[in-house]
Amino acid sequence: MDAIIRLEKVNKWFGPLHVLKEIDLAVAPGEVLVIIGPSGSGKSTLIRTINRLEPIQQGRIVVDGVELGDDQRSIEAIRREVGMVFQQFNLFPHMTILENVILAPTRVRRVPREQAIQKAMELLERVGIADQAHKYPAQLSGGQQQRAAIVRALAMEPKIMLFDEPTSALDPEMVGEVLDVMRGLARSGMTMLVVTHEMGFARDVADRVIFMDEGRIVEEGTPEAIFSRPQHERTRSFLHRILHH
Repeated sequence: MDAIIRLEKVNKWFGPLHVLKEIDLAVAPGEVLVIIGPSGSGKSTLIRTINRLEPIQQGRIVVDGVELGDDQRSIEAIRREVGMVFQQFNLFPHMTILENVILAPTRVRRVPREQAIQKAMELLERVGIADQAHKYPAQLSGGQQQRAAIVRALAMEPKIMLFDEPTSALDPEMVGEVLDVMRGLARSGMTMLVVTHEMGFARDVADRVIFMDEGRIVEEGTPEAIFSRPQHERTRSFLHRILHH
């Protein structure tokens, strides 16, 4: 089984700050990888390097057989295959939910409008917000907006989905509805990298959990291994803090 994402000896600096240190990582197709760790550990930066929102200074990144270089062609090729969902929903406020969803498929993939609308409605139905299609983002709850943002990424039929703390800006009562959509996506066989503080989700859904601290991958393993028998003192103290606060 060849890795769909491979990072080899990846290093990244923000000025003098060394934020990613010698990262080696291979993700199998269909794997759900959850990345945990304290703030400032490099988790978000790591997943943002995968679709070149963050350039790296050393190492290589290969996504679905394409090496991420500086040339715009490789970056665009990879971005077509990689969907991304952020903390903030990043929907265009002046467009309806449906218009937000069909924008990229019709523009980038040249999907005929009628076909794009049909696909969009199917996806909105799947995440339970088909009835919100003709509303504007501001008319939706945070949970609905984040589900719409997930649909917008899915409308491009990506092979990989990246989630950067997708529930951290939500009110607590809305977190579940977004995690449920992500659970369904994981079950459908989507390759997913998820940076999250939701340990229950990590335990239920991840094939593998990675603990990062200070720009390094400190420990990785099955959820069972990481949560029940962490090997590393830093992993233990992080989990103790987060699970007992």
